[in-house]
Amino acid sequence: MTGVRTQVRAPAAGEPAAPPLAPGTRPAPGYEILRHLMRTGWLDLYDAWSDERACRCVVKVVRPDRRDEARPRARLLREGRWLCTFSHPHLVRAYETLEWPEPLVVLETLTGETLSHLVHRLRRRPAADDVALLGVQLCSAVHYLHGRGLLHLDLKPSNVVVDCGHAKVLDLSVARPPGRAPAGLGTFRYLAPEQARGGPLTAAADVWGIGITLYEVASGDVPFDPRGTAESTDDGDHHWCPQLEVTVPPVGSRRRLPRAVASAIDGCLEMDPSTRPTVTELAASLGAILPGYGLRTPSSEEPGTGDVATFPRPS
Repeated sequence: MTGVRTQVRAPAAGEPAAPPLAPGTRPAPGYEILRHLMRTGWLDLYDAWSDERACRCVVKVVRPDRRDEARPRARLLREGRWLCTFSHPHLVRAYETLEWPEPLVVLETLTGETLSHLVHRLRRRPAADDVALLGVQLCSAVHYLHGRGLLHLDLKPSNVVVDCGHAKVLDLSVARPPGRAPAGLGTFRYLAPEQARGGPLTAAADVWGIGITLYEVASGDVPFDPRGTAESTDDGDHHWCPQLEVTVPPVGSRRRLPRAVASAIDGCLEMDPSTRPTVTELAASLGAILPGYGLRTPSSEEPGTGDVATFPRPS
């Protein structure tokens, strides 16, 4: 990407947002829109049909009212090209990235539900073994990304889909190589302190992301709810974040957990990135908690049962 700045057109007062594409629309040859799934500040996601593959897929495009902006288009194409070259059992797969007639990324359709939906749906919190298994799988995906020179920088429950105990990480829209980054890159309530502050970012920022995701899954909520929006940003616009000044309360203060699980989560959320475990160390700590985990891959691991809610699994 170049350093080109674009002007964002602010909607006129009372101007409605551009409607999503209607069912039956073909955004590109071979793809038909079935329904609109969701809208972010700059993207639309659609349930779609792939003629070539004869299956459903997810189509990700820039919103109609932002198609003329260079930056969203470049971000989407960058993410799509990365995902098309990546292959990992705990990372969403991209089938294709198109530049014409408009930037478009085609993703696999995932079954299951996001962790954020799961956390709010469950009446009881997941078992400690399930939390540990989830952590191992997140570490696996993040380790893979780091090995390809990228930080995810937006790990959170809404960016993880779980089905039958198997997790997949979504959304590389703010991913970038380690190094300097603008303040506020990511989603405010999940930012590592160094992300909120701005400056050099390392793999430790993603360790924080894993930790705060596990914290919310284990306890039912994030440790603090900062003022400002929960939207992701990469433009350096940011608000005050409590993680810059307030130590995260131990997860054990929110929910009783085995000491090893609580210590692993709390260790990820140290304010000083140099004191957090590495991704490999975290995976080893969490893997040691799982009965009989041994050297099996996370994707083949079955969650343990407990006296509290467990992640959905086959009957």
